[in-house]
Amino acid sequence: MRGRPSDLPPVCDYEGSDYQYRFWERGGREYEDRAEVVALRALFPRGQGRLLEIGAGAGRMTPRYQGFREIVLLDYARSQLRLARERLDQGRAGTRYRYVAANAYTLPFPDAAFDAATMIRTLHHMADPLRVLREVRRVLKPGAPFLLEYASKRHLKAILRYLTRRQTWNPFTPEPVEFAPLNFDFHPRQVEAWVRAAGFRVKARRAVSYFRWEPLKRLLPLGVLLGLERLAQVTGRWTWSLYSPSVFLLLQAE
Repeated sequence: MRGRPSDLPPVCDYEGSDYQYRFWERGGREYEDRAEVVALRALFPRGQGRLLEIGAGAGRMTPRYQGFREIVLLDYARSQLRLARERLDQGRAGTRYRYVAANAYTLPFPDAAFDAATMIRTLHHMADPLRVLREVRRVLKPGAPFLLEYASKRHLKAILRYLTRRQTWNPFTPEPVEFAPLNFDFHPRQVEAWVRAAGFRVKARRAVSYFRWEPLKRLLPLGVLLGLERLAQVTGRWTWSLYSPSVFLLLQAE
């Protein structure tokens, strides 16, 4: 891990990790990937100007952001950004992609530098979510859209395990649960309290990946799963109705 100021929270560093290959390309997660695309298409408008992708990793989601003049991929791990550059630029010069290795708690950009932002599969690594959300708000223009994904502790599997005494932590209480070092699940109401405190307004919600269960993924064709996913996602339009393991929020900078 690279050095960082002592007052900053710890960072989950993917330097040298084969996460893209092991988890996504060979991990049997085509349903999860496509479910996130369903949420993206439903929530995130075709943009313009400059987009900041926080926690971009190897650029799995990057080509799916349409209309932006420039996309800045930000990640703490330089090795992940090298993978992203290889996949996206393919040796070409003058593409719309820029690559920045930096800490999301201290974004190296001036105030109001971006027209939009995304943070997908990243907040769950943040020990201080409010701090990083405030930093995202700082670099966004007023009115800019921000697509945020987080891992929810109040999902059906966790509730069942809690009720059958197979886990000790309570999925209904507001505090985060750290199920592995720097891997957190958050309660929906707590996340929405943080985004409001950071200066965002919630515009829309989607409950994502309800069918993230290996036997079901083996039983049903991908097309059937995605059809069910489209129906299930709209049930998460209210905070009280979010019971999925992943939640997408469309936010607007105030």
